[in-house]
Amino acid sequence: MSATMKVLVLEEAQGAFRLLETQRPTPGPGEVLVHVVASGVNPLDLKIRAGEAAHARHAAPAVLGLDLSGVVEAVGDDVLDFEPGDRVFGMTGGVGGVQGSLATHAVVDQRLLALAPDGLDLREAAALPLISITAWEGLVDRAGVRSGQRVLVLGGAGGVGHVAIQIARSFGARVWAVDAPEKAPVIESLGATAISRDQTVDDYLAAHTDGEGFDLVYDTVGGPVLDQAFKSVRRFGHVVSCLGWGTHALAPLSFKAATYSGVFTLLPLLTGVGRERHGEILREVARLADLKLLKPIVDPTRFSLAEADAAHQWLAERRASGKVVVEIQA
Repeated sequence: MSATMKVLVLEEAQGAFRLLETQRPTPGPGEVLVHVVASGVNPLDLKIRAGEAAHARHAAPAVLGLDLSGVVEAVGDDVLDFEPGDRVFGMTGGVGGVQGSLATHAVVDQRLLALAPDGLDLREAAALPLISITAWEGLVDRAGVRSGQRVLVLGGAGGVGHVAIQIARSFGARVWAVDAPEKAPVIESLGATAISRDQTVDDYLAAHTDGEGFDLVYDTVGGPVLDQAFKSVRRFGHVVSCLGWGTHALAPLSFKAATYSGVFTLLPLLTGVGRERHGEILREVARLADLKLLKPIVDPTRFSLAEADAAHQWLAERRASGKVVVEIQA
């Protein structure tokens, strides 16, 4: 086993990546050394790289990459759930000054990992952690989604949105999703009813809920779309958002005696509190994937570690048709 590893370092905000060779770390108590196979690329990675995500607390020089999949190479003391050779996935770094997944190896907290789904390859598995944890925390942990509910996902063809549709349906909910008209085939393929974002709230509520509103609304877009969510929920319903930026009027929510929850998926990574829940959620996600109830949409374009800059550009230019993944090594 080599004593070194390769890492892609961002030396300054808005700068280029630099490929370096450095000492390979040794896992400590409760830690796992992962041979990284793939790294998922998220819009948050682009914001961190641009120096526009102070809430992520990941200042340059840094190794980016929140999501990873790979194979366990070594384990530290007190690690009972993983052993060398296990296929794993997780949201394990890339914020809070912790090394991210744009590297050939990473030492990660075992609580943030789960065994990768047998039914997905590791490229697909790397696409799931951030978006699936965010969707699950909103739908299940905050809103308690259940069978028979009418669920509306705003931004349904996006990363979090397309996973939220599948999770809600796995619980027996009926799902509608708002996005651009050209995204309707994607939404319909996931088993949801597509609503064009060109429609007014009043129009789609009349068409799909007899004007009553939805039991549960998940906003994955933020800004004015969160205000749209407040108008879309029914009396005593619930709104969840993973992007609560902006100033919002709460009257439309209050007049319906409805409730609101926010999701901040990075909190366990930044504080160290609640990391076990991330591992638990990923085990549920893997179970759904193996039951063929959940599958990420992955952009077909292939990027290597040396091409991570191009992967970021691909996402930034909105050319991707699914989650962008960087392949680190076979």
